[in-house]
Amino acid sequence: MKIGIILDPLSSLKVKKDSTVAIMSEAAARGHEIHVMMQEAVMWKSGRVVGENLRVTLTGETDHWYRAAPPVETPLAEFDAVLMRKDPPFDAEYITSTWLLEQAVSEGARVFNDPRAIRDHSEKLAIMQFAQFTVPTLVTRLARQLHDFIDANGDVIVKPLDGMGGESVFRVTDTDSNRYVIVETVTWHGARSVMAQRFIPEIRDGDKRILLIGGRPVPYCLARIPKPGETRGNLAAGGIGVARPLGARDLEIAGALGPELSKRGLLLVGLDVIGDYLTEVNVTSPTCFREISEQTGFDVAGMYMDALEAACSAYQGKTSR
Repeated sequence: MKIGIILDPLSSLKVKKDSTVAIMSEAAARGHEIHVMMQEAVMWKSGRVVGENLRVTLTGETDHWYRAAPPVETPLAEFDAVLMRKDPPFDAEYITSTWLLEQAVSEGARVFNDPRAIRDHSEKLAIMQFAQFTVPTLVTRLARQLHDFIDANGDVIVKPLDGMGGESVFRVTDTDSNRYVIVETVTWHGARSVMAQRFIPEIRDGDKRILLIGGRPVPYCLARIPKPGETRGNLAAGGIGVARPLGARDLEIAGALGPELSKRGLLLVGLDVIGDYLTEVNVTSPTCFREISEQTGFDVAGMYMDALEAACSAYQGKTSR
């Protein structure tokens, strides 16, 4: 297959840790062509959505890990698959990219994850659709509502709706002398909506990343355990990742969400689960492939490529009828 990948600059990727590099390595091992493009290189030109892309060859080395051919412009519909793997922030430019990719789909491109599904699933707010698996949660920008919620629950996590990697996540209690300034800061004095959730003490055992691929769960999660003195388990915030088999509650949540999210065009999803509760549904560029594979031996990238190849074959079968 000829695979186009929309991603962050190659120079920013950590070769031994990055899930997109794991996908690229697996694709190359199967003989697929790999072409990469930056978000800003996807454009509508001469009546078609095209991407200025580089064909890359992986070298197997750590430092100089790829060779790139000169850039060319290719209509996205000419790729067998286009993978949207650009990291957040999910800002106006990201939304614009989903509109361009949606147009590319109408021109015959096969984009994973589906751009409309990415746009329709806020990684924080998507849990509203699966409220049976969540702790008490409030979404608002009203300070009075947030303080009432803090008083009612005693110990609360407050976070922006567009953050990643644990950025601007606050833990606040009803006796915290800084609660008012925290609410003012995170809501920009009432200018932006935030999410407040009752604190889940099981965070001490890790914020579990559960990967769904083609609607099915990878049998291991990565529990991201906060460093001492922290309440955030994010690896970007210093958390330590420990792979573990999925528990009964993890499987229940994955079994309920997996088929539905797959049906919506989400080939790869990262669920965040703390204790028994769903906290986020990640659809932009879910990670943790490398950590799970290295610690358990389970081939996450292989499972992903199997699902991608099957999805592309199914698409070709529909178009040939």
